[in-house]
Amino acid sequence: MVAWDSVSRDDVLRAIKEYDRLGAEQFFAQHGFGQSRSYELIWEKRHYPHKAILGTAYEFATGQRLAPGDFEGGKAGAVRVLGKLGFTVEPLG
Repeated sequence: MVAWDSVSRDDVLRAIKEYDRLGAEQFFAQHGFGQSRSYELIWEKRHYPHKAILGTAYEFATGQRLAPGDFEGGKAGAVRVLGKLGFTVEPLG
């Protein structure tokens, strides 16, 4: 079980900045994730892969890298964690 209480809002913002700096392809190559299939994180009118951002935030917070299969991306997983940190996550559409 992943200890999400280690991840702060600042960790998520740092992951978003990293995504913006690297671009999607390089971000995924460096952090081991891919595009979202069901939800996306909305920040400052931009759309981000919610699970990749949260997984990278966890890596920044703890030094441990997660694989996409290590946690859920849906409502019970990444969506809920990001929501508790004050972020907007919406279904892809």
